[in-house]
Amino acid sequence: MKFENEIKKLQEAIHTADAILIGAGAGLSTAAGLAYSGERFHRLFGDFEKKYGITDIYTGGFFPFPTEEERWAWWSRHIWYNRYTDAPKPVYQQLLSIVKDKDYFVLTTNVDHQFQRAGFDKKRLFYTQGDYGLLQCTKPCCQKTWDNEEQIREMVEQQKDMRIPTELIPHCPNCGRLMTTNLRADDQFVEDEGWYEAAKRYDEFTEEVRGKKLLLLELGVGMNTPGIIKIPFLKMAMNDDKITYACIGLDDVWIPDEIKDRSVGIAADIAEVIGQL
Repeated sequence: MKFENEIKKLQEAIHTADAILIGAGAGLSTAAGLAYSGERFHRLFGDFEKKYGITDIYTGGFFPFPTEEERWAWWSRHIWYNRYTDAPKPVYQQLLSIVKDKDYFVLTTNVDHQFQRAGFDKKRLFYTQGDYGLLQCTKPCCQKTWDNEEQIREMVEQQKDMRIPTELIPHCPNCGRLMTTNLRADDQFVEDEGWYEAAKRYDEFTEEVRGKKLLLLELGVGMNTPGIIKIPFLKMAMNDDKITYACIGLDDVWIPDEIKDRSVGIAADIAEVIGQL
């Protein structure tokens, strides 16, 4: 078995932990099959690739579409296949089976809602960077967001030639301005009541587990926004010798010398590691 010693060490850390704090980045969803490039992109967005020269789902989100009809044809498909469709591989479900009997919490920069789709307790999740399933005003007139499932479904079903019908372009119910996705891209990001409630629950969890035997389980976290998960996790581990730090992913698996004796680093496919666990 690959990484046999590391797997055993991590299994023991999970078994003996009083609590588990999961930090999840894009690498976890990629491991679950929600790839933003390659075959999946060509299959789902080949027409956009051919017409606009877009090369992957991530960069497509920044493309300057000339009309709102075209922009929402892209974004509705983008959201539908990454938020309202289950991941191809059962990685999230397997992860839940590992932690469900523990006192756990999830801090994630992912916006695809796959934790909740897999059955994780909504009150144990903090999506710091937003949610594909929410819309907000482009120039926030209020700190509110709106669920978008039915709107997105209509856009996907009715789009033609990479355009949605004009009447489906979303407008803010409060002020009438155009709407956009609730994703942290600039200072216009809306942190609504649900966001603050989740942030409070995260703070309460970290306070409650202070001094306990805590496992920090970092999955697929890169260096795009290290200040949200990676750096805070490393600081926590360095400041408390009861904490075990585990880092799993294909990239950015690095363990500081100060905590190597109580850390696990596995540079491998997360799906394979979770499966072995």
